[in-house]
Amino acid sequence: MFIHNVFFWLKEKDNEEAKQALLAGIKSLEAIESIESAYIGPPAATRRPVIDATYDYAEILVFKDEAAHDVYQVHPLHKKFVEECAHLWERVVIYDVEA
Repeated sequence: MFIHNVFFWLKEKDNEEAKQALLAGIKSLEAIESIESAYIGPPAATRRPVIDATYDYAEILVFKDEAAHDVYQVHPLHKKFVEECAHLWERVVIYDVEA
């Protein structure tokens, strides 16, 4: 399996409209056929020194393999998401994992 972990930091953390727009954009990606599972949400309430909870939203996408992930990267819905939502975030960090 190929796990695509993406963490987003909003430019305007207190802007509720921006939060909802980013969340809706992330959720729109769930329609991409090559995604086997999708988990989307804000940081959990857990707080320990080793936990980074500074991000605003994360998406964890599970693919059959790297080839399925590559299909996702060039999919029109993914391109539309980046085009329409990139102005909302100040930082994105991605961790890809082969499991």
